[in-house]
Amino acid sequence: MNLTTAVYRDSLNTAIVKNLITVGLSVSIIYVNSSLVHTFTKHEVFTTNPRYILYIHLVINDILLLIMFTLLQVLSYIIFTLHLPFCIILLLISIICSLNNPLTLAVMAVECYVAICFPLQHSQICTVKNVTVVITVIWVLSSLTILPDLFTILATESRDFFHSRVFCLRETVFRLPELEKKRTMSNIVFLVIVWLTLVYTYFRILFTAQAAAANARKARNTVLLHGFQLLLCMLTYVYDLLLNGFTKLFPKGVLTIRYTISVFVHVLPRLVSPLVYGIRDKAFRRYLRRYLFYSPKANINK
Repeated sequence: MNLTTAVYRDSLNTAIVKNLITVGLSVSIIYVNSSLVHTFTKHEVFTTNPRYILYIHLVINDILLLIMFTLLQVLSYIIFTLHLPFCIILLLISIICSLNNPLTLAVMAVECYVAICFPLQHSQICTVKNVTVVITVIWVLSSLTILPDLFTILATESRDFFHSRVFCLRETVFRLPELEKKRTMSNIVFLVIVWLTLVYTYFRILFTAQAAAANARKARNTVLLHGFQLLLCMLTYVYDLLLNGFTKLFPKGVLTIRYTISVFVHVLPRLVSPLVYGIRDKAFRRYLRRYLFYSPKANINK
């Protein structure tokens, strides 16, 4: 059985160009982010710092998202349809990681807020243990958003459905109308929570940073970068709205629209992560250069 209704394919030349762009961007970002992870694991100054732990959790999520996105796209062009169980596994990882990122950035906003507004209490509140608990909670919340959908299709879909091949999209697997409504509601709830966190913490940080002349410029720049990154990641929540809206406006360009929005939502936000700490942060940059552009003569103490 094959479930591929209303799915169109690009021409060979278009497919090659799209895949080259996606693979090239993804491999480049994964290489840089892998260097960040390697740098983090090699130095205790990072592994014992809650801020860097949160950051590297974000980076690992980025790597997983890029791998899943690239794999799904390349496979969709090579073999077009996937066995449904394999598709479900890829989708679950992608969906959970995509929900992890905005939540992680919201927590990073809170950590930055505590560090600037309550510097004396920061070391007691933001500990490695507390951050580990928060990261666990993030994974649980993200999983609870999608696992009920999985249990629903296991209970309602026929056995033939799970032996079928599908074009691997969320809407072709979790296709019940009730699941679409639930997804919309959960996205709205997450969106409101993240927005409230963004507005409250970052405006408080900005006001505090303005009062502290010595750190004002750096704090403001960090706030802007984190805010921009958070806004990009929050596009995850409006992906379906953007896709449906543009498809209705330009029905003949559905393939280009789906590809463009997917790259903009799932790939481009990953470009910002290396900038925040990998390049701007002096401590991280000092060690990162040794691994990113390895040279036997490199000396990090210079």
